[in-house]
Amino acid sequence: MTGTVRLTAAQAMVRWLSVQMTEDGTRFIEGVWAIFGHGNVAGIGEALHGIGAALPTWRGQNEQTMAHAAIAYAKTLRRRRAQAVTSSIGPGATNMVTAAALAHVNRLPVLFIPGDVFASRRPDPVLQQIEDFDDGTVSANDCFRPVVRYFDRISRPEHLLTCLPRALAVMTDPANCGPVCLAFCQDVQAEAYDYPESFFAPRVWRIRRPEPDPREVAEVAAMIRKAKAPVIVSGGGVIHSGAEADLAAFAKAHNIPFVETQAGKGANPWDDPMNFGSPGVTGSACGNALAARADLVVGIGTRFQDFTTGSWTVFQNPDRRLVSINLAGYDATKHGAVPCVGDAKVTLARLSAALGPHRAPAFDEASRRGWHETVARVTAAPAATNALPTDAQVIGAVQRVATKDTVAMCAAGTMPGALQVLWQAAAGGYHMEYGYSCMGYEVAGAMGIKLADPAKDVVCFVGDGSYMMANSELATAVMRRVPFTVVLTDNRGYGCINRLQIECGGAEFNNLYRDSDVAAEPEIDFVAHARAMGAHAEKAATIADLEAKVVAARARDIPSVIVIDTDPVPGTGAGGHWWDVAVPEVGGPERLEAARARYAAHAARQNVVN
Repeated sequence: MTGTVRLTAAQAMVRWLSVQMTEDGTRFIEGVWAIFGHGNVAGIGEALHGIGAALPTWRGQNEQTMAHAAIAYAKTLRRRRAQAVTSSIGPGATNMVTAAALAHVNRLPVLFIPGDVFASRRPDPVLQQIEDFDDGTVSANDCFRPVVRYFDRISRPEHLLTCLPRALAVMTDPANCGPVCLAFCQDVQAEAYDYPESFFAPRVWRIRRPEPDPREVAEVAAMIRKAKAPVIVSGGGVIHSGAEADLAAFAKAHNIPFVETQAGKGANPWDDPMNFGSPGVTGSACGNALAARADLVVGIGTRFQDFTTGSWTVFQNPDRRLVSINLAGYDATKHGAVPCVGDAKVTLARLSAALGPHRAPAFDEASRRGWHETVARVTAAPAATNALPTDAQVIGAVQRVATKDTVAMCAAGTMPGALQVLWQAAAGGYHMEYGYSCMGYEVAGAMGIKLADPAKDVVCFVGDGSYMMANSELATAVMRRVPFTVVLTDNRGYGCINRLQIECGGAEFNNLYRDSDVAAEPEIDFVAHARAMGAHAEKAATIADLEAKVVAARARDIPSVIVIDTDPVPGTGAGGHWWDVAVPEVGGPERLEAARARYAAHAARQNVVN
């Protein structure tokens, strides 16, 4: 019969988390990001101090960006390890809701532990409590419910005995994986309880590899055999599964070219002869041409969102069929796809065995070579002029000095689309948060990548708009000596949305500072700002200067911020496709009428269902 140990609920939580292990002998929850307030400082804060290095605590600058770092960490490690984030009740908690949504969309594990109201309701309302006039059981933490995979409120110490295993079961489930919120009532954190000693025995959590149904494998194999022009869409699930080499081998063995989504890009190197770049809105010309001709589209670990499909105008073959290989049945049946539910690595092996020596008909390889020539042209260093460089030229500068260990990362604004279409990623050399495309993810995310894989040369591409949203974790990276390189492109506003505004027939309005209601356009000294947080910061005068500064940054043990002024108007000048962004039907001047006519013509080409 097991004995008991008397602990506070907070002490019990951190002790239990400290012994939840992975198969390689490391903690699944590596540590806890924390900003303390009255709702978690006395309970969770003291418990974390007491456990020390057995479950490390790290101080951040903002609850949302701490969580972004945790999310990037989990993404880099293919969901095999995760981190926790704790905040006080109130604004600290609601600051994390955006990050929870980001993790949910991207199917990534992170443990949110916000303080909550008093379960006893003695101080009611407690400081920062939001009261629901019609429901006394609701707190601000109920905002997490739609953006996490599992939610629980710990209002008694013994709740930990059930909610903690449930939380880890979700975070380690390959199909149900996502964020968890355990709202922890602040008085309960400090309550003592006699916990069974057996509860704290170390436990190993294994990531399952679900086998596909043989009937679904047989159906998909039959469809591939009949296809005259099949194409594979490689999504983020390929990386989560560790199936990168398996996909490359499958494509080669059966002569099926592949294209990559934002989440799937970098699973295999850009120069793999079967890799045709990306499909959709920010896709390559050769990838979109391949997709347009395809009579069978085999998605692997992708949700087929609107950028990937060009809002369903990319896959234009009238005989097109859709297959979706996915761990989640919810994703596998989207858009009328024939589902094959299973782990990508296992499913590819079963499917290849079912296909035997079958090889698909020949496809146009010349278009891929032509695409690489286009990329080289638009990213080439500019001639010596007084013109500001384009984003494509900035990407070219970093590309020319990149190594096999370089990871290009970003999240929102101009650079995600430009990088998807132009960046030539080595295997594992691309990290894009584009499921939620959250401005402000970039700096914190770069830190998370470097913490997960210190050998990587992490280059964070961020525009001035996203940098202004959230940059304070630069100070955290300096404190912890986490080096990465930030390439900050300053186009004086939100250049990406300004271009979209023009494309949709709108007037340039409220995006660039010059088109906003301001008394004076700001002249922000980003170099001085980054230096004030302890980073190494400097401004690149030219593209050649940028190249040299990116190389020099690798020798430092702190973040380096390189600022370069860019032209906000030009696009990439390569690839691309339509995106369904509705244009006003009435009430506009001629420019809107012309945009509406273009919109209607594209919308008529949408091929959403089989």
